[in-house]
Amino acid sequence: MTTKQLEIIDFLHERVFDPILASSASNEIKQGVRLTIMRLENQKDATGMVKYFWSAIAGKGNAIQFSDKLKDAGYIRFEEVLEEFRERFTDAWLKK
Repeated sequence: MTTKQLEIIDFLHERVFDPILASSASNEIKQGVRLTIMRLENQKDATGMVKYFWSAIAGKGNAIQFSDKLKDAGYIRFEEVLEEFRERFTDAWLKK
């Protein structure tokens, strides 16, 4: 992984993934988080990771249902870190 990819994954681990994985969340929720991490890490570059994040926000089918499950259970979702993510991982940052 590049340093940019690590920065993105570290940000999401700190803000979204780790709080859920360290909680008493259901196995279904934790498995969904692990699958999201795997898909994110499988992106070929930082640009792909940023696109994955935005496509998860836009959501279709399973993404919407999973986001709703997180919200209903009181867990943080990509939507709650959207502004910070948008300000930090800009096109200019990707091109640096």
